[in-house]
Amino acid sequence: MAIAPARPDQRSFEHHVLDFLAYLEYERGLSRNTLEAYRSDLLQLGDYLQRARVDVLDARHEHLAGFLSELAAGAEDRRPVAAATLQRKAACLRSFYRHLRRESVIDHDPTADLRAPRKSQKLPQVLTRGEVAQLLGAPKGTDPSALRDRALLELMYACGLRASEAIDLDVGDVDLRHGVLRARRKGSKERLVPVGREAIAAARTYLQRGRHVPQLFVNFRGEALTRQGLYKIVQRHAETAGLKDRMSPHTLRHTFATHLLAGGCDLRSLQEMLGHADIATTQIYTHLSADRLKDVYFDAHPRAQAG
Repeated sequence: MAIAPARPDQRSFEHHVLDFLAYLEYERGLSRNTLEAYRSDLLQLGDYLQRARVDVLDARHEHLAGFLSELAAGAEDRRPVAAATLQRKAACLRSFYRHLRRESVIDHDPTADLRAPRKSQKLPQVLTRGEVAQLLGAPKGTDPSALRDRALLELMYACGLRASEAIDLDVGDVDLRHGVLRARRKGSKERLVPVGREAIAAARTYLQRGRHVPQLFVNFRGEALTRQGLYKIVQRHAETAGLKDRMSPHTLRHTFATHLLAGGCDLRSLQEMLGHADIATTQIYTHLSADRLKDVYFDAHPRAQAG
């Protein structure tokens, strides 16, 4: 069976792709997996440019940006490309066209200002004050496990603790007299976080049952609580409170931050309490808090809804 000859422009494109991949393999020493990913990215680009009737050597910034935007948007038969994959494809295009420019195949690099489309940052799930009250009221009774669970949930919400910080707490880390908790994270400095009245009361009641090990939260065998054990505790009480599939242990940390900002806490103080090295990480809660305040406004203001 005779194979139809490739079109000149397509043959030219394939030649440039192969030359680029050879450069990456023999001069840059990139792995086979990376080479295959770049090859796939460039074949996608070739298909897009062919549909746009644009030669690869004539492509301008707007053509390449359009290619990435199409991938980000998806289609009926194709899901939107993940943000990390888009970044890789943009990096591939920049590397490919820089290679062509370096080899004097083109005079101008169309990727000089090329950036992958930024996806909107997904805001974390938070609970309302009513939902928090339901969750914290879920552990019932006075047996040791109920007292432990109540103290655990109260402290996680009161102090914005990460799961790893909660299970690593020692009895000496909670100063009930002064209302301060010392949170530790591997590789990070310690930080002090104020503890509210309800959390102090729950922790004091739990501690009055007697602790014979240094760890604050332990399982029924008296061993330090694990991350998996903490997750099961949170999920069990979330289901009791009608919050199943709505939250994880980290949801309490997000809720702590959002409620503090909504109550007037400044961003720098919140950064300190959360233990964020970069205030940019803390700033996501400003968007979340504003979004929550809008919800409250439209639910509560008598003239916010159309009649």
